[in-house]
Amino acid sequence: MSGQRKQTTWSQRLATGLKAWRFGSVLGVFLLVVAVLGWRLVDLHVVDNEFLRKQGDVRTIRVETIDAHRGVISDRYGEPLAVSTPVQTIWANPSEADPEEARLTNLARLLDISEAGLRKRLEDYSGREFIYLRRKVQPGLAKDVMALDIDGVYTRQEYRRYYPAGEVTAHIVGFTNIDEYGQEGMELAYNPWLSGESGRKRVLKDNRGRTIKDLTLIRDASPGRNLELSIDLRLQYLAYRELKAVVNAHSARGGTLVMLDVDTGEVLAMANQGSYNPNDRSQLAAENLRNKAITDLFEPGSTMKPITMAAALESGEYSVNTTIDTSPGYRRFGRFTIRDHRNYGVISLTDIIAKSSNVGISKIATDIGGDTIRDLYARMGIGQPTGIGFPGEAVGVLPAPPKWRPVEEATLSYGYGMSVNALQLAQAYTVIANGGIRYPLSLLKLDKEPQGQRVLSEKVTYDVRNMLREVVTRGTGTRAQPGFYSAGGKTGTVHLVGKQGYEDSQYKAIFAGMAPIDNPRIVTVVAVDAPQSGEYYGGEVAAPVFARVMSDALRLLNVKPELEVGGAPAPAETTGARG
Repeated sequence: MSGQRKQTTWSQRLATGLKAWRFGSVLGVFLLVVAVLGWRLVDLHVVDNEFLRKQGDVRTIRVETIDAHRGVISDRYGEPLAVSTPVQTIWANPSEADPEEARLTNLARLLDISEAGLRKRLEDYSGREFIYLRRKVQPGLAKDVMALDIDGVYTRQEYRRYYPAGEVTAHIVGFTNIDEYGQEGMELAYNPWLSGESGRKRVLKDNRGRTIKDLTLIRDASPGRNLELSIDLRLQYLAYRELKAVVNAHSARGGTLVMLDVDTGEVLAMANQGSYNPNDRSQLAAENLRNKAITDLFEPGSTMKPITMAAALESGEYSVNTTIDTSPGYRRFGRFTIRDHRNYGVISLTDIIAKSSNVGISKIATDIGGDTIRDLYARMGIGQPTGIGFPGEAVGVLPAPPKWRPVEEATLSYGYGMSVNALQLAQAYTVIANGGIRYPLSLLKLDKEPQGQRVLSEKVTYDVRNMLREVVTRGTGTRAQPGFYSAGGKTGTVHLVGKQGYEDSQYKAIFAGMAPIDNPRIVTVVAVDAPQSGEYYGGEVAAPVFARVMSDALRLLNVKPELEVGGAPAPAETTGARG
């Protein structure tokens, strides 16, 4: 019994010892862990607090992009044509947003979007951190959105392009897409120049992603450079108004007007119909995007007769006193026949231009040859780029056959069998207007005098200008008389080309001219497509537009009025033949 009692006592002591050892071990480990944690806390908060700071920064400091301000496009006097205004963009972090959030109903109403669509997008993109909800809205709307205080919904500042002149300058200025990248016009042609370089900055944000303060500027945004155009906005409004009026009055398919500075080659106005409003592209029609003055080609018709006449005078075989027998009023070339409005008989070179005689000018062409005419056309810029640098410029067609047939020489002399754009035609007329110098054209305001190339003598251009004066005073273009200013120009009426060739009942009415004729300041070309009101000749449809535009333009440019023009104001109706 005593032995058994001793064994029990030893077992109890052993069990008690093991319990004490385990307790001591656990207590030691616990104290060690507490000591380590305590030391780590002291180390992080006192000895080395950089780690906690970095971790905090990772969760609260972000690098954001600073959008660059796109350059301003203005007219030659600084009037803005395209500006960028600050707006707000609403975006969401789907990983933070709750698709079941009740306030999403109000958010969808404010943003004018589908509530069901909004909730579905937040649910479908729950694994992402960024989606757009509505881009480039007014700051007031953004403020109302943020007042809803919805988790995961934020705003950021962007810029939106605005065009103060709207459709009046749309074809010149063009427009940008939603990311402010040029899509048409000068916005596209000079996109690298106008675009700025985005900046970057570090910002401190709270746990809801709202910016508390800016911390560090990494790289400042570099704004785009400004672009000053040669356009005079006053003349542009005037040109657009008159062109739109004539297109509506004659139920025409469209129209184009180009106005150039004679002494520099700068484009002062360039208008087209139809047009579009770059500030509201909801009803945008693709066919209205083209700048027809540069991209659309047409046969210039009788507007080329003065240039053919210049080639004849330059050849030395003709003078202003030369006469041509146009009897019997037509010429036959095999199965082709060209006609005048009537039989003019023996007429002077001036009368050939004033009466727009196809027979007379074609006889001159037969005499001097097609190569002579084509050479001058080319020197004056026909069939060549204008150097304007505008997207989509069409060069046109200037034929150069190995051997000219008589009918080809004849049609070339009065502007058929070739094609130009309105800007090329205007450039050719500036050569006549300024005494024989061809200047490269420019849509940018020039800071220095341009370098031109002489292509005609002053004497020849002087004689041709006097012929053009007669067109307005007594010939096919009397409706082109611009009030109390003298003018000269040439009418043109050509058949439009359709899918089956020339359309018998569809015409383009053209007038190209300059004023004041004794010392021309500006050249203007007007072209109206397919007028439907009964009148369709260039002298009936295009010439009156020229008269109204030039009269007001010269007044705006402070050109002194000439109180007597040919002894009296021009008559209201056309006299003589039709061009």
